[in-house]
Amino acid sequence: MTFDPFTIIMLAVLAVLIFFMFRNSRKRQADARELRTKVQPGAKVMTNFGVFGTILSIDEDENQVLLETSPGTVLTVHRQAVARVVEPVAAASATEVEPVAGDGEPEYGERVDDTPTDETPDTKKSDD
Repeated sequence: MTFDPFTIIMLAVLAVLIFFMFRNSRKRQADARELRTKVQPGAKVMTNFGVFGTILSIDEDENQVLLETSPGTVLTVHRQAVARVVEPVAAASATEVEPVAGDGEPEYGERVDDTPTDETPDTKKSDD
């Protein structure tokens, strides 16, 4: 049985796709394992639906988490609704921030005023 080049290429592409599927699956499992270790009472978390709060307690049997969103407001959510642990961001002091050098290029989304600076109108002179 002989394989033509097209069949060999298709088998190679299939092998690469399978390799990346297994690699992504292992990465997701490692991320989930890391999240499970970080989800503890007292941790600040964000849920899948965008609610931020602090974990008060975790019920392993019922897969429920008591989440305090504001003082006195406690939500009960499923454990899998916790999307990620929010790490505190260190505020940068004024001495650590470097000034941005203006090179004349506008920032992304910044409006540019394209009106001419001289007051003379743009008119053509005839060559008569």
